[in-house]
Amino acid sequence: MKFTLDWLKDHLETEAGVTEIAEALTMVGLEVESVEDQGRALADFVVAHVASAEQHPNADRLRVCKVDAGTGELINVVCGAPNARTGMKSVFAPAGTYIPGKDMTLQKGVIRGEESNGMLCSEAELELSDDHDGIIELPVDAPVGTRYVDYAGINGVVFDISLTPNRGDAAGVRGIARDLAAFGLGRLKPVEETPVASPGGASRIGVELRFAPGEPEACRMFAGRLITGVTNGPSPEWLQQRLRAIGLRPINALVDITNFVSYDRARPLHVFDADNLNGPVHARMGRDGESLLALDGKTYALDETIPVIADESGVLGIAGIMGGEASGSSEATRNVFIECAWFDPNAIATAGRKLGITSDARYRFERTVDPESVLPGIELATRLVVELCGGTVHETVVAGHVGSPGTRIAFPVTETRRLTGLDVSADDTRAILERLGFTVAGEGETLTVTVPSWRPDVTQKADLAEEVMRMVGVDKVPVEPLPRLSGVAPRMLTTIQNRRRIARRALAARGLDEAVTWSFIASAEAEAFGGGTEALKLANPIASDLTDMRPSLLPGLLSAARRNGNRGIADLALFEVGQVFKTDAPDGQRSYATAIRTGTAGHGGSGRHWQGAAGKVDVFEAKADLGALLDALGQDIEKVQLVAEPADWAHPGRGGRIQLGPKTVIGWFGEVHPSVLEQFDLSGPVAAFELDLDAIPEPRRKSGRGKPALALSGLMPVSRDFAFVLDSDVPAATVIRAAKGADKALITGVEIFDLFEGAHLGAGRKSLGIAVTLQPRERTLTDEEIEAVSAAIVKAVEKATGGVLRA
Repeated sequence: MKFTLDWLKDHLETEAGVTEIAEALTMVGLEVESVEDQGRALADFVVAHVASAEQHPNADRLRVCKVDAGTGELINVVCGAPNARTGMKSVFAPAGTYIPGKDMTLQKGVIRGEESNGMLCSEAELELSDDHDGIIELPVDAPVGTRYVDYAGINGVVFDISLTPNRGDAAGVRGIARDLAAFGLGRLKPVEETPVASPGGASRIGVELRFAPGEPEACRMFAGRLITGVTNGPSPEWLQQRLRAIGLRPINALVDITNFVSYDRARPLHVFDADNLNGPVHARMGRDGESLLALDGKTYALDETIPVIADESGVLGIAGIMGGEASGSSEATRNVFIECAWFDPNAIATAGRKLGITSDARYRFERTVDPESVLPGIELATRLVVELCGGTVHETVVAGHVGSPGTRIAFPVTETRRLTGLDVSADDTRAILERLGFTVAGEGETLTVTVPSWRPDVTQKADLAEEVMRMVGVDKVPVEPLPRLSGVAPRMLTTIQNRRRIARRALAARGLDEAVTWSFIASAEAEAFGGGTEALKLANPIASDLTDMRPSLLPGLLSAARRNGNRGIADLALFEVGQVFKTDAPDGQRSYATAIRTGTAGHGGSGRHWQGAAGKVDVFEAKADLGALLDALGQDIEKVQLVAEPADWAHPGRGGRIQLGPKTVIGWFGEVHPSVLEQFDLSGPVAAFELDLDAIPEPRRKSGRGKPALALSGLMPVSRDFAFVLDSDVPAATVIRAAKGADKALITGVEIFDLFEGAHLGAGRKSLGIAVTLQPRERTLTDEEIEAVSAAIVKAVEKATGGVLRA
């Protein structure tokens, strides 16, 4: 929202300077984006006379101009503007001038062999508007050599403030002046409210609201006024200067008046050429197949969700956003119909986003325009039209009604102290609210406050406390240190939040890269992972291939693997921690941690490892990742049950599930089934796991004060290798558990380093090699003690598995 200091002083009687006003604006919540002294920024631009403009000898679209800038000599300028011609007056920038619209400093140069010592400028190059079709044309009586800012009256100060979505009243200069007056920066001037007489009698053009039952009532009040016999033309210089200063291009008096009222009172309205109207003007919803050529020169397709202004011939404009080109006013207009209406903010915002139109009218309506400004707004516009264009005024016609909500709030004065820390007396509170336009009744510590029509965002006690705080000053809010607590701070994260954090750290530490994929996937992909039900389909999908809520994180990760594979990156280790959707019930949304490995992105490598050198990933990679994650989450791996029954997405015989008892399944791991890989256009193998973080039971509160002291031995550990011949279906976990149980005091680690299957072992038999680590605590072990522990290990494994020590 832009306005000038002079414009502000039309509404605010104040002696405050620019700096004081800027500080006060920010203090009351109207954040100042910039303060521009246009006189300083455009000081070097002068009025100049084009003595001659001849065709450039070496370029069809350039002219060589001789420019008189009041220096007593003609300056050579090469100009590409189509309207540059002999005898015109324009705005000239000599060499060395900074051109704000191009963010450059002008230099002398040679263009196609002709010397150029300056520039004839467009409005866009001076940042006065977006018009860059030609250079600025000035009247023939413009004084040559005069600073352009002095001639055009744009040597004032321009404020640009940022508005929050609730401050529709501050989208007009008067609303800003009201806040500053309430802050104590001056006095709010009264405005002319006398109705304009209607000597022309009844209007031949009526207004109507035509909304069918069930349609949104996008327009609740529609007013119009016919003025006949106007003389349209350029608006007076003071109005043009106001508009140019804030970046608007003057068009003609009628259009300029609507722009002025919009910025002055936050009251958008529109002027139609009455001779182009057919029947009553009415507000309704659009219809499929309708379109409009708007004032911005673009044609917009309309439908039943777009509110429009229309007559019997068709659509005249997009309600609250932009008028149509066919019914707009021009210099030939002699009879005008002023439209002033109140539109629903949600309807305007929705239509504006759908059509992609950003306009001054939409900016104000979607922030809520004062519902009681419809008739005052049309009176102000009428007064200006008569003053600037003449004409005979007819009676105002109105359809519908909208008024102030009349919100009343019982406001305890102590609420300001409770919420902001500011101690403001009842008398001061009353004075502040009344200066802001609120009506205050009651005595004592509780006031009854009636909210004015232009502040529909104020609905509760906290809002009033904020208004008082704004006027006292945010900088007056006391700064108090937080009390120092002697105890330990309570846990801030929930259990599931903490699990997500731990899962991300643990998987990243294992070399996996985190991915963030869509929560929406294609229907076929959802069905492949147990989803695809009607309850989980999107009512308004953002794309045709993103129609279902994901039942698993694997589709997103597999799609990511495909995209990387298409770019030559075949070895991937990815994980994601996020939400999956099993049902549409509240407990159907679950937190999962999922990972995949492709190609050779595994943990196998050189050295003593039963998998040998690095190769393709397999089920054991996924199992290892899942086990490491469970360990990081504090789950006792020894107590977790491993069942050789893979998930539906896994390869038969190459996967399993993890559970805590028969009813608490918490995860799955395995190699992805070839049919699933084919669906995602991937070549395998791909190892993956899924862990349901919500399914892990809440940890029990541990008794005792904490962990025991860490006891490290200073003695060297001893490692012994064993190879057992077993039945092929004996789990490796059984061997490890039996070996550890042989001597829990000495044995600190058991690892598998070899797996061998061969014909000479017999059908259905395998050889499993384990490395057992013995850690002495008090003294070095003797050979006899080591042999005794070794014998106990062999006996325990043979008893538990039925296997025998390999010779």
